[in-house]
Amino acid sequence: MSDLLTVAKLAGVSRATAARAFSDPQLLRPDTLEKVLAASAQLGFRPNHIARQLRTQHSTTFGVLLPSLLNPVFSLQLQAMERRARDAGYGLLVATSDYQPEREAAIVEHMLRQRVAGLVLTVADADNSAVLPTLEEAALPFVLAHNVPQQASWPAVCVDNRAAMREATQQLLTLGHRQIAMVAGPMLQSDRARLRYQGYCDALQQAATPPLPVIEMASHTAACFDRLAPLLQGATPLTAVICTNDLLAISLMGDAARAGVAVPQQLSIMGFDGIDIGTRLAPSLASVAQPAGELGHHAIEMLLHPVSRGLRVLPHQLRNGASIAAPAFIATPGNPHETA
Repeated sequence: MSDLLTVAKLAGVSRATAARAFSDPQLLRPDTLEKVLAASAQLGFRPNHIARQLRTQHSTTFGVLLPSLLNPVFSLQLQAMERRARDAGYGLLVATSDYQPEREAAIVEHMLRQRVAGLVLTVADADNSAVLPTLEEAALPFVLAHNVPQQASWPAVCVDNRAAMREATQQLLTLGHRQIAMVAGPMLQSDRARLRYQGYCDALQQAATPPLPVIEMASHTAACFDRLAPLLQGATPLTAVICTNDLLAISLMGDAARAGVAVPQQLSIMGFDGIDIGTRLAPSLASVAQPAGELGHHAIEMLLHPVSRGLRVLPHQLRNGASIAAPAFIATPGNPHETA
């Protein structure tokens, strides 16, 4: 197995110069750096970054804690983070909590033992998280992604979840819907979902329309249409549903089609996240679009430049789609099925 001294001899440089090619390449002349790298490639030499990290106490790895990679919004975020980190000379150590708050502490402890230089994480509940005080006590730089702390000043990058859901609900109200429900995954696993429900309530209360309780599903990625079906009957049937993420909305659209419920003629469905696959459906999915790639880029940028930390709120957009339309009828006290 080759070592650094063998590389230095083949390249015709000192061992210190060869070491500098891997630790501080910008300090070498281009022709010298090229000779060292060529010798390294020829010999199949790989520098031991872990040993160097232990010697210098400087890590070139950022930790990333995500709830899941099943939702493309997190995958796009991760891709953008990897690109920005790589450009800055860092790699990523990635773990997922599967939306389980109890797993977060074990993952963060593992990250700390791996001596990561900083951490980007999405937790279940930022204001009641047990891991964030631990990170602060360890003096490890961290940035929350998607979480919006309400009671603490943790550094975070996000969209305004409450305002975004309020605007999305207002769009359904403008179309003429009054019986609107919100579908979410387990609420205790997502402070973002709770903020979105507040936005939903804001819009309905402003329209003098009573909000409905959250229709809570067992999963964040798959909905159960049976929970919805009874609400489509009666004098004031449900005419629109807004989901806390696109995967729930897509799941409902498929279930509705199999149940013979036409979207949007009988039921308008709106999502949240703006993932690309929603535009490829028929009907296409209306959604609140989050800038997932931009969010990931900013999260790493905030780790690299501590002065830029704080709360960074990114813009969202309402993405039009054929999954929402005016209700086929408007219920009135005299005639619950009066044609619009």
